Amino acid sequence: VVREGVKEIRLTSEDVGAYGRDIGTSIAQLLEAVAAQVPDGVMLRVGMTNPPYMLEHLDVICDVLSRPNVYAYLHIPVQSGSNRVLDAMRREYTVQEFTYIVKTLRKRVPGINIATDVICGFPGETEAEFEETLALCEALRFPFLNISQFYARPGTPAAALKPLPSKVVKDRSRRLSAVFEAQTEPFRHLEGTTQRVYITEMAADGHHLVGHTKCYTQVLISPDAASLGADVYVCVTDASSKWSVRGVVVSATAAPPTPPAQLSIAPKLSAAESKTTDKGCGADGDTP
Repeated sequence: VVREGVKEIRLTSEDVGAYGRDIGTSIAQLLEAVAAQVPDGVMLRVGMTNPPYMLEHLDVICDVLSRPNVYAYLHIPVQSGSNRVLDAMRREYTVQEFTYIVKTLRKRVPGINIATDVICGFPGETEAEFEETLALCEALRFPFLNISQFYARPGTPAAALKPLPSKVVKDRSRRLSAVFEAQTEPFRHLEGTTQRVYITEMAADGHHLVGHTKCYTQVLISPDAASLGADVYVCVTDASSKWSVRGVVVSATAAPPTPPAQLSIAPKLSAAESKTTDKGCGADGDTP
């Protein structure tokens, strides 16, 4: 795969953490084996995994995500900040266990970004229980938060439960969205720093290239300065957007004098990106 020019390898499934449970191995063994074979200039991205499997292999996962050829990013759905609601959802973890996982990852994996999912308006969810979810998201401040309104899938146990009024569900979704949107300019401190960026796709605007840092922050780059599949160092010139940063290529091959700083993940590309500013990077690429 690498010989064919692949620059990003993704391990993905409905629940990556469950790998190997039926064949006598584990996600920890898989990650160690794959990461050991990935060369410099190629990045490994680990897909979504549920909390119970993280608890089983947390030490190994922390070590693997800290490797230079593995994105320091993980998607771990919490779904609710209420233990009673999680039990009603038949989730096999508690809020306390989820919080422990997040705090451990943030402590042991430099700059890691953690994405999560929340379902608003699960049948029987009280106002107090929803406020527990708000409090959890405010406390942990996820840079990437997928918010959905409860929808009963036919044939599931939840489909037999009495749904909440749609007005209540929509209101809770709006309130949680407001909490997330209040986290403005999460990348401002990155202006003037130099980051290693792996360019893998085109931006939604149809013009810019999209690259990602070690911690999977989206970086918008002019197509005149690089190409898809390139591995470059970029000076971050504009970090005013909530969704991504902009930068200019400063080196295609040579490493900067100091290691790139760790960044945060951008949830998505905005249709109304801020205009690029001409803030220069220092020669040493140090973070502020």
